[in-house]
Amino acid sequence: MKLFSCLMALLLFLLQAVPGLGLPKDTLRCVGYHGFCFRSKSCPEPFAAFGTCSWRQKTCCIDTTSNFHTCQDEGGHCVPPEIKCLQEQVGLCPHREWKCCTEV
Repeated sequence: MKLFSCLMALLLFLLQAVPGLGLPKDTLRCVGYHGFCFRSKSCPEPFAAFGTCSWRQKTCCIDTTSNFHTCQDEGGHCVPPEIKCLQEQVGLCPHREWKCCTEV
């Protein structure tokens, strides 16, 4: 039993020591898009909602004054990777592997 307690303590230490290892997927995605997690359902100005954080308990908000604008803000639409774009453009999509297209 003492060995089990030591192993659990070591596991908890590793989860805290390795950055990103203990974070939920939605939080990692938000941080990957340079977003911030807010407790409220709406984002304060100049932020815009861009998904969730902490297992859908918080709102992921991205700064609209930065270079990280959403695809819809740039006049495009997000499509899955299997769809071919006639013209791609810069813009964030809710799913990391999706592309921002002006024309499909």
